Amino acid sequence: MSRIGKLPVAIPAGVKVTVAPDVITVEGPKGKLDQKYNNLVKIEAGTEVVVKPADESKAANAAQGLYRNLINNMVIGVTTGYSKVLIINGVGFRAEVKGNQIVMNLGFSNDFIAIIPSNLTVTVEGQNKLTISGISKEAVGEFAAQIRKLRKPEPYKGKGIKYETEIIKRKVGKSGVK
Repeated sequence: MSRIGKLPVAIPAGVKVTVAPDVITVEGPKGKLDQKYNNLVKIEAGTEVVVKPADESKAANAAQGLYRNLINNMVIGVTTGYSKVLIINGVGFRAEVKGNQIVMNLGFSNDFIAIIPSNLTVTVEGQNKLTISGISKEAVGEFAAQIRKLRKPEPYKGKGIKYETEIIKRKVGKSGVK
């Protein structure tokens, strides 16, 4: 059995969990999230959510741990939310939010324009610190990865977009000795 999957998910006050035959819905103070699940698991909701495998197969055990973590992420998302912070390094590199778009100058001849999804909020501190926040861990992580992909940090000068907690291994450049 899955060790993670055995643990029940605590439901805090103000959060409502509804289990339908193939969809689980978590509703809280910050919003509402839905997650489809398959018939490899059985989900029971009361004062806490318990995920059980439907049979003793390896796939059912794996699905138990997966859906338990997805439900836990949904509960955390509707209560506290998720956020990722991106740092933009480089001379002249900057970002600004205009309506539902992020306009980024990343050292190329044209600016990058990224449309912010409706379920996320993006704020810019200064000109080089982007904070992406929302209730879905998946959506926040995916949008942050797409922004980072526009200009990955390079190891020589450290220019590019990196996560706040990311550590860039720096390399030594060319030496002038023959």
